[in-house]
Amino acid sequence: MAQNGHNGKDPALVIVQLSGGNDFMNTLIPYTSAVYHDSRPVVGIPADKVLPMDDQLGWHPSAAALKEMFDDGSVAVAQGIGYPNSSRSHFRAMDIWHTCEPVEVGTEGWLGRATREIDPGGENVLTAVNFGRGLPRALAVPGVPVTSVGDLENYGLMTGIGDDDQRREALDVFKQMYAPAVGTGPVMDYLARTGLDVLKGADELKKAPAMYESDVEYGDNAIAQSLRDAARVHLAGLGSRILYTSHGGYDTHANEVPTHPQLLSDLSGAISDFFADLRAHDAADNVVMLVFTEFGRRIKDNASGTDHGTGGGAFIIGDPVRGGLYSEYPSLDPSRWANGEDLEHTIDFRGVYGTLLEQWMGIDPTEIVGGHFEQILPFANGS
Repeated sequence: MAQNGHNGKDPALVIVQLSGGNDFMNTLIPYTSAVYHDSRPVVGIPADKVLPMDDQLGWHPSAAALKEMFDDGSVAVAQGIGYPNSSRSHFRAMDIWHTCEPVEVGTEGWLGRATREIDPGGENVLTAVNFGRGLPRALAVPGVPVTSVGDLENYGLMTGIGDDDQRREALDVFKQMYAPAVGTGPVMDYLARTGLDVLKGADELKKAPAMYESDVEYGDNAIAQSLRDAARVHLAGLGSRILYTSHGGYDTHANEVPTHPQLLSDLSGAISDFFADLRAHDAADNVVMLVFTEFGRRIKDNASGTDHGTGGGAFIIGDPVRGGLYSEYPSLDPSRWANGEDLEHTIDFRGVYGTLLEQWMGIDPTEIVGGHFEQILPFANGS
């Protein structure tokens, strides 16, 4: 059963992609486990620094804003999220998350398919909006209009770029993202078809900043500015139902000790500000956010950071969410480690997508995610 927010407003879904593979084990930390501390002599967080959730798990100290939202009941954690035979290649792993095709190389993004369900006639080019350069493959389906903006002040992909050289550069970025997977022919077809839609969308988006006033002071970092733009578009009432953005830098093979805390601090603050902004405008009751990453990191550190692993975690956040832990934290028993060195996955990511599509957006997920997968029940009415 779908939830339609309060006051009959259409449900909206915000996606935050953590690019590079967030270290879930250092985000939600098994701080009382000897295996954790023994495996991570360099990057491990001392137990007395962790922000406890219970007697087994606690938040990274830099994720205090996220912990506060969890304590308020608006953060659901999907623990151990992944899929069988997880790929450790960034490109392939992200591709699988974007297309729900773990075996074949997919050509349609899961959110592009969802956009087609929401707006079958392609009437609103702002049904789905990406904040960032290029276009995530999750949103790309030939013939489905999607708008992409670098930021609302200075338009990104093919939008408001007067200079031919800049426009060509934007198209090249786009081509490079897609050509390895789907070949240059389909990419050029796709660009030709969507280019006009994107330009049309940009004209509509110009209305958003002019209509926006807020007392919330977002951080001076990329993810905060992207979520501020997402808030502006949501508050402008332009019919946007899927809002997508990315936060990069999570490939922490080296220098994880200074890097990861800063990323978690920027991310947690930005998410907290985003929801505070929506609440201040009485516009939070129909918004749910999914925060995901392509894989977790390995259990043992490499003396400077952590290498690509499996068994990550995702967050479902919002006022309609019934906060708490869902699925199971992967076992730290060495006999259960995947590949002898990784956290195992305990829930399939396609089940979490299905949860959001069916229970929140009111869309049958079967064709979109490619089958039936176990769902969780993270919404307040348990639907």
